[in-house]
Amino acid sequence: MSQSDLFSSAGPRDVISRDGKAVYYREWLPVDAASAYLHTLHDSLAWEQSVISMYGKPVRIPRLNAWYGDTASRYQYSGAHFTPLPWTPALSEIKERLEADTGYRYNSVLANLYRDGNDGVAWHSDDEPELGPEPAIASVSLGQTRRFTLKHKADRETVALDLAHGDLLLMSGPLQRNWLHQLAKSKMSLGARINLTFRWVNPKS
Repeated sequence: MSQSDLFSSAGPRDVISRDGKAVYYREWLPVDAASAYLHTLHDSLAWEQSVISMYGKPVRIPRLNAWYGDTASRYQYSGAHFTPLPWTPALSEIKERLEADTGYRYNSVLANLYRDGNDGVAWHSDDEPELGPEPAIASVSLGQTRRFTLKHKADRETVALDLAHGDLLLMSGPLQRNWLHQLAKSKMSLGARINLTFRWVNPKS
């Protein structure tokens, strides 16, 4: 099967168009391709549980993560520092197709593994200086459907999406300056979910 046959032609839909842009691609990856990537990445990525600083104290994040990318795409947030591991074949395949479909370039990817409903990520923006003022972040979901919520920083408007297996959410423009987002924990019995957030990190001088 060719690479082009692995990807869905489902059209995009704007879900946020003010103070930034968020575009939702339902089933960007068809089920068979998404499932193959889910199993490959789950078993092959160098998962770890990073420690970040919260209110001056070290805290283990409630999920597993891994950072891959070009050599110069070093990244940091909340006191955690990430040196990229080399691209894997699977991550490179997804990156190349994202670049073709979105028109943006990506030199790195943060992979998060949410093992069950006890894992999540609190309200935040991806607004670190090395991402630039208007980063394009392509978020690919694999596995368990989870509720992803965005909230405007000024008027608190919220937009909620149930991101499913193979879905893509593209966030761009000044969205990270104006909106927060989270993946809330859940008391429901949930399976594993892998989220891949591709982005461009400006090399440090």
